[in-house]
Amino acid sequence: MSFVLRHIRENLWSGQLDIFPEDRLVHGFSARQGGVSTAPFDSLNMALHVGDDPAHVWENRTRYFSAIGLDAERICTIRQVHGTEIVRALRRDAGRGARDYADALAGADALITNDSGVPLMLCFADCVPVLLYDPVHHAAGVVHAGWKGTVARIAAQTIAHMGEEFGTVASDVLAGIGPSIGADCYTVGAEVAEQFCAVFPAHAEQIVQERDGAIHLDLWAANRVQMVEAGVLVQNIDQADICTSCDRSFFYSYRADGGRTGRLAAVMELR
Repeated sequence: MSFVLRHIRENLWSGQLDIFPEDRLVHGFSARQGGVSTAPFDSLNMALHVGDDPAHVWENRTRYFSAIGLDAERICTIRQVHGTEIVRALRRDAGRGARDYADALAGADALITNDSGVPLMLCFADCVPVLLYDPVHHAAGVVHAGWKGTVARIAAQTIAHMGEEFGTVASDVLAGIGPSIGADCYTVGAEVAEQFCAVFPAHAEQIVQERDGAIHLDLWAANRVQMVEAGVLVQNIDQADICTSCDRSFFYSYRADGGRTGRLAAVMELR
């Protein structure tokens, strides 16, 4: 299993994880090149809520979605709030938030669906994109896991919610962790570290690492651990191993870019 960042068209790039079957779904992680947004959002900013020109964001979305073979007019997204709410998207929700942030689905941090032709999209700049696919019930989920969502086990909660909505069994789930800030670049205070140690006591040394006088937090490990504890098989979890803070030429980083920057998109649509 691996992550590949492919050049797809006119300086547009899209990342993919090998774990997901291309004949059953389309998925991708956008990069920051190939768009029209100006600094500090340069150039393929996919988010409407960061202060960028909405016309630029729409052009960026149109370019990227067209390049991966999807219809930007049908984007379904949410107003992300660093919480644990999970929303089911129905076919009638296609287009919600595509052009207008106020029209996005209610504040939440995970989208799930079993309807084909509904491109789920969430936006990221250091937080962890978690993509989920149930090949048995043909259902998908996209999760926004910042540190607050991760310590609240939003990835595991989303899998459980897919079980309630679609009959998903965790051991069938294919999961992918996309580009996001890695432990080497992510330092936190003692209060945050204590929360993770309390929630993941058996894996505290792996997730919370003290070195060079700083506390480093491994969000990738915390999300893997909670999914395995929820029943996902280790061999069914793929990971990009790409740190957004380390490679700002291709990705947006809220921390490295000083808090004002664009967002990459994580996208999944069932065929």
